[in-house]
Amino acid sequence: EGKTILGAHPNSRFTAPISQCPTFSQKHFDRDGVKISAIVFGGRRNRTAPLVFETRGWQEGVYVGATMASELTAAQMGQLGQVRRDPMAMIPFCGYNMAEYFRHWLNMGKKMSKPPKIFHVNWFKRDENGKFIWPGYGDNMRVLSWIINRCEEVIRPDDTPLGLIPKIEDIDFSDIQFSPDLWHKLFDINHAEWEQEMDDRKKFFDRFGDSLPKEILEEHKKLFNRIFGRAVSA
Repeated sequence: EGKTILGAHPNSRFTAPISQCPTFSQKHFDRDGVKISAIVFGGRRNRTAPLVFETRGWQEGVYVGATMASELTAAQMGQLGQVRRDPMAMIPFCGYNMAEYFRHWLNMGKKMSKPPKIFHVNWFKRDENGKFIWPGYGDNMRVLSWIINRCEEVIRPDDTPLGLIPKIEDIDFSDIQFSPDLWHKLFDINHAEWEQEMDDRKKFFDRFGDSLPKEILEEHKKLFNRIFGRAVSA
């Protein structure tokens, strides 16, 4: 009738058999499954979020996943630079209350004798001139290599209010020049920015009302205390 018929839903994805993936493990079909050593969350943040950090445990990791956020780019609807919360990158796909989804993650952690380590990465932090600090692309493997080493417990991290971060000597900087000053910029904690960030997270959690697991708020209060050295205000 002269009307355009779309070939797929605008939010559809192209899929292919997992067996076509070159890194596919044949253990995928074993009844014991494939061991998962790490879960890596990530967001696109110009400020605030450091390059990488490891959480201290599963519950803290679920909180980090629940607070995932990215700043909108020109390719997305909304105001450029606006922070959009997307827990576990699942907002478009979770068909029920996200607070119950958080509870599901927390319950999973209780059933595992050795849950995977949880990490958060942010390749997009910028300096005062708006320039990306970390080179990104293939150099991200330098950070992923540190994550693997942490899973194998062959190196020790530095403990910060945000989480466990790499020692500069534990990152392979061969073939590139990266100054200690730039490295420290990737992990600095700006209290003014984090005051706004924590307030934004609290407002996001308030949307869930009594459905929000108490463990999430516990981790929120712990993080606030670690950053500012005082209890979070009501």
